[in-house]
Amino acid sequence: MSNARTSTRSIRGTGWAYKPPEGPWDECLDEAGHPRPHWRRLAAGLRRMGYAEFTRRAEGARRLIQTNGVTYNVYGDPQGKERPWLLDPIPFVIDPREWDQIEQAVIQRATLFNAIIGDVYGSQILLRDSLLPPELVFANPGFLRSCHGVRPRSGVYLQNYAVDLARAPNGNWWIIADRTQAPSGMGYALENRLVSARTIPSLLDQCRARPLARFFDATFDALLAMAPNGAASPRVVVLTAGPHNETYFEHSYLSRHWNAPLVGGDDLTVRDRRVYLKTLAGLNQVDVIVRRMDDDFCDPLELRGDSLLGVPGLLQAARAGTVYIANALGSGLVEMPALMAFLPGLCEHLLGEPLRLPSVATWWCGQDAPRRHVLENLERLVIKPTFPQFGQRVEFPATLAAGAKKTLADRIEAQPLRFVAQEQVELSTAPVLTHRGLEPRHVVTRVLAAWDGTSYSVLPGGLTRVATGRQSLVVSMQLGGGSKDTWVLGRGPTTVRSDAPLATRPAPESVAATELSSRVADNLFWLGRYAERLESMVRLIRVLLPDLSGETELGRETAIATILHFLKGLNLLPKEFRHAVIGRQWWRLQGMLAQMVFDQDHALGIGWCMRQLRRLSWEVKERLSQDTWRVLQQLEQGYAVAPPAQPDRRLVAAIQQLDDIVIALAAFAGLLSENPTRGHGWRFLDIGRRVERALQMIELLRVGVALAPYPDDACLEVLLQVADSSTTYRSRYLTAIRTRYVLDLLLTDESNPRSVAYQLVTLQDRIGGLPLHDTGERESAERVMASKLLTLVREARIDQLKRRDATGQRLTLEAYLQTVRNGVTDLSDALTTRYLSHSLPSRLER
Repeated sequence: MSNARTSTRSIRGTGWAYKPPEGPWDECLDEAGHPRPHWRRLAAGLRRMGYAEFTRRAEGARRLIQTNGVTYNVYGDPQGKERPWLLDPIPFVIDPREWDQIEQAVIQRATLFNAIIGDVYGSQILLRDSLLPPELVFANPGFLRSCHGVRPRSGVYLQNYAVDLARAPNGNWWIIADRTQAPSGMGYALENRLVSARTIPSLLDQCRARPLARFFDATFDALLAMAPNGAASPRVVVLTAGPHNETYFEHSYLSRHWNAPLVGGDDLTVRDRRVYLKTLAGLNQVDVIVRRMDDDFCDPLELRGDSLLGVPGLLQAARAGTVYIANALGSGLVEMPALMAFLPGLCEHLLGEPLRLPSVATWWCGQDAPRRHVLENLERLVIKPTFPQFGQRVEFPATLAAGAKKTLADRIEAQPLRFVAQEQVELSTAPVLTHRGLEPRHVVTRVLAAWDGTSYSVLPGGLTRVATGRQSLVVSMQLGGGSKDTWVLGRGPTTVRSDAPLATRPAPESVAATELSSRVADNLFWLGRYAERLESMVRLIRVLLPDLSGETELGRETAIATILHFLKGLNLLPKEFRHAVIGRQWWRLQGMLAQMVFDQDHALGIGWCMRQLRRLSWEVKERLSQDTWRVLQQLEQGYAVAPPAQPDRRLVAAIQQLDDIVIALAAFAGLLSENPTRGHGWRFLDIGRRVERALQMIELLRVGVALAPYPDDACLEVLLQVADSSTTYRSRYLTAIRTRYVLDLLLTDESNPRSVAYQLVTLQDRIGGLPLHDTGERESAERVMASKLLTLVREARIDQLKRRDATGQRLTLEAYLQTVRNGVTDLSDALTTRYLSHSLPSRLER
């Protein structure tokens, strides 16, 4: 960028070129084409960095977002949870003097809305004195009658608040929307800042952007202080609608940032008008709920009975004052755009002062004079439903044909209470980076506030959203819009005051160790199982594929027979191959194995396991470390690449894919071994891994030894390679492959991490660390079961098990392995019954 004067509103430099459109206010350039004073430092820094280097860092930011799994889910979008968060690398800069005005206006507005909510659900003086039309309350779907009279002891209904700001062509800021129900944006704003700090740290430092972290700490401290009855170690949970919710990433992000459990409705229960979290150790009372779902979904008992997302009896607990809910149920009432028409009078009445920042001009058609104004100026206005409801759209009369415009006017005349009109604001523009260079896009900035214990504090920045295209005024993330990191310049005092009370954080023993819900434990258990199932499948195919080259000692024909034996025995052979005669057509088998690598439909295949691993990792994202999550994301991203169409290239890609998956899973296992604390979450994940590895090894021994044809040398060799034990075998036994020694190594050797015995020893230890639920047991029944299983394996008589009977079969070994398998399955079921039973419906899908 350059500061040189130009005859048009554009700026240029080496590799840079930006020219905003005529008309709208441009945030970066003034009318003379100069960078505005608060943009100059950023412009100079970008010019010094150079366009090529900046685009390289922008690509790094995109990869970082993808690696971190930052998403914004869109209902009905083909990408689903995989839709990445869009961050434009050029930040949005706000002048500190302007920010001071915005900050005070947002604090005032949050205070005003809190007072309005308190009045409507309390004394209703505003309705009595005709300061607020009753039609906007009692006809409003957001007014929850069952919440009337429910008052938080702190008097704070609105703990979190968000407001969307836009700048008109004259440079004035206008408020175009308020968010009071479960405002989103805090987590995304912080993630945007962290990405900027990783990719353009020098620019961030040069511009002296105000930090964000203190706001989040003060918000959580205030939440702790909201706990009823002054609990010594308040328990805070984040209530989510689940991974399919559009802002689920933020739910998980805040949960991890605050070290507060992320829970669904089925993780909570209400007993004696108190809310409890269902954990492995029993029921733990919940003091504060940060809800991230809409009002009417929160309690199917008193609110929306057709939804299973909420907590039955939650409103009863709120009414009793035993739990604080942020934001209070029913706070979505004031999100209606029609309320903006009455805010100036309400502010004067409730706060005794005028609004510091105006709302966009609004007329509610339920009043005669405003309705006449709307009908006389229809073409210059935007028509919205009075109450925001699903399926109702915004109308732009200026774009309608004469007939459609007449129809709209008739609808307004017939049902005036249902319509509100607003002035159409031409949004300001800011530069964004595209594949064509810098281009202007319309922007809206979301500013976020939270109660800090004495008043509202404002996040020094916010979440700036970017329109989808050059001419578009649509800035909705639902419709594909992007975002910007928002910088308030100057490292002066942040909006969080030093005198804000800081509550005592929960003691370490009161949190993570005992806060694991049964649902999360269930998902961690199955995450471990699918990770092991995937590894077992990958290792098997990685061993079988090269054998078809014909370069093995046993030859290609023997390799084909061995491969078919394993695939049939493990029920992995596709339908079209089950009765086919392969003969010497080894290339057909080679193509089939390569296809199995990419097939996502086979329930026991690699693709299926990858899908389950992805689904479960999202369910427990807040429980995984950043490094562990990145490994899983890299595993997913590598597998998402479409395979080549040509058979030879497809084979090469399949082999490379198998190697990459093994390496990623090894990194996953290594991180789990070295990094996490040995809490209940880690135990259940490892229990899942050990159960699955034991079952997979038992199946391999059944097919590769018990059912192996004579001679079984080829099958034994495959077994050792799949179990990554060939080197150990040769260094230990110094002899040709023998059935007895293979069984000893893979069945009974407690020092071999791949053996059945090793898994049982580990299971016995992991189960011993689980809570006993105060049943009076000195030792859990599950640990006793694991001990008996281990004894069964330790006492195995290998010389008898390896013998073939008169028909050449090993029926004794097959029966023995079946007994061990049944024991492992029974142990898994017993753990489920004791600790995970309430999550049974979710497991049925697996």
